[in-house]
Amino acid sequence: MARILVVDDDVDFQVIMRRMLEAEGYEVDIAENGDRALEIVHQGEPPDMVLLDIMMATTLEGVDVARDMKGDPALQDVPIIMISSIATSPYAAEFPDDEHIPIDGWLSKPVQRAVLLKTLERFLGQGSG
Repeated sequence: MARILVVDDDVDFQVIMRRMLEAEGYEVDIAENGDRALEIVHQGEPPDMVLLDIMMATTLEGVDVARDMKGDPALQDVPIIMISSIATSPYAAEFPDDEHIPIDGWLSKPVQRAVLLKTLERFLGQGSG
């Protein structure tokens, strides 16, 4: 089954995502910040997908992680789905909407289970279970 890395500094979100994904049979790794996420993806076998928050230690930390991963030939094919509430936050204006952000998809928080699972299936090419 596919291995998914969830990168988010919100412990509640981490728990919810782990429960939801493991219930569908996915293996789940958690990183609480961008530095930890980059450690995980650069050591050993890369995950099959990364679910990446934008706002963590810095407002655009997730964007930096995405750029690092997509700039690495060993990781450039790993799908990155941004999951964020930045669009409805006071930081919305800081999001660089005038430049390319190297991600494969976008989901807004709060994430609807059905939408998340459909996104995973689309990128991973497998059904749940």
